[in-house]
Amino acid sequence: MAMEFDLAFIWAGLIAFSVLTYVILDGFDLGLGILFPFAKSNQERDLMMNSVAPVWDGNETWLVLGGGGLFAVFPLAYAVIMPALYVPITVMLLALVFRGVSFEYRWRAQRYKWVWDFTFFGGSLLAALCQGIALGALVQGIEVEGRAYAGGWFDWLSPFSLLTGGAVAVGYALLGACWLIMKTEDDIHHHMRRLAKPLAIATLALIGVVSLWTPFLDPVYFSRWFNLPGSLWTFCVPAMMAALIWALFSGLSGPSDRQPFFAALGIFVVSFIGLGISFYPMMVPPSLTIWAVAAPDKSLGFALVGAIVLIPLILAYTAYAYWVFRGKLDPDNGYH
Repeated sequence: MAMEFDLAFIWAGLIAFSVLTYVILDGFDLGLGILFPFAKSNQERDLMMNSVAPVWDGNETWLVLGGGGLFAVFPLAYAVIMPALYVPITVMLLALVFRGVSFEYRWRAQRYKWVWDFTFFGGSLLAALCQGIALGALVQGIEVEGRAYAGGWFDWLSPFSLLTGGAVAVGYALLGACWLIMKTEDDIHHHMRRLAKPLAIATLALIGVVSLWTPFLDPVYFSRWFNLPGSLWTFCVPAMMAALIWALFSGLSGPSDRQPFFAALGIFVVSFIGLGISFYPMMVPPSLTIWAVAAPDKSLGFALVGAIVLIPLILAYTAYAYWVFRGKLDPDNGYH
C-alpha cells in the first residue's frame, strides 16, 4: 500500500518550526540588546555581549531558513506577504544589519563606544518591534484580490499590530533578562532578577490583551476558541500557560537560575501554538490556505530532500555550540 504525504502540510510545519526556533534562539539575543540601557556600567554591557558572542550570529540562520523556505515552497504566500509587510520587514533587516555591525565595532571603539552601544540597543529594539508588528499585521489579515496583494502601503500599521509589536519587544526583554540570570553571577545576576519580575508582569499583561483581542478579528478565530467541542481542546493552551506562569515566578523567587529562562521560552512556545490554532489552515489570513499558496508537489518534494539533510545539520551544530559554551560566564576567565 503506497503511503501518501501531504507535502504542503509538511512544509508548513517546517516553516513554522523554523520561525519558532528563530524566536526561541534569537529572542533572548535581541532582548539582551533591549536591556542595554539598564546596565550599570561598561563592564556589565561587556558581560552581556560576551554571554551571546559565541552563538548570536548562528541564531539568525533560522530566520534565513524560514524566509528562504517561504520563497521556495510557498511562492504565492511570499508574493502576497512581502508587498503587504514591505516596510516592517525592510526596517527589521536594516536594524539587524546595524545591530550586527555594532556588535563587532564596539569592541574596537574607545572614544565613540557609546555610539555603538546605542546602535546595538536601537537595532535590537527596532528589530523586535518590527517582528511583532509584522506578526500582528499577518494575524489581522491581508487583503488579497486575484492572487495578489490588494491593500495599501500602511495597512500593516494598526492598533493591533502596534500592540503585538510592543508585546514581542517586552517579551524579548524578559527572555534577555532570564538568559542573563542563567549565565551570570554577582551584581548583574541580581540586577536582572529584579528587572525580570516587572518584565514578566508586563509581558503576560500584553499577551492577555492580544489573546482577548485576537478572536474578535475574524469570526473563524472566534469559533476556534469559543465553540464546543473545539474549545475543549483549545482550553489546553491557557492551562499550559498557567503552569508556565507558575514556573516562571517560582523560578524568579527561588534559587533556580535555569527555570525562569525555560519557563519564559515555554510561554513563547504556547503563545505561538495559540496563534497557530487561530488561523490554521490559512497561510495568509483570511483567504489563502496552505495548499492554495504551495508550489507544485515535485518542487516541494525536491526541496524536502534538501531540508531533511540541512535541518538536522543546523540543529546539530547549534546544539553543539550551546553545549560547548554552557555554564556561567566569568568576568575574567570566560565560561566555567
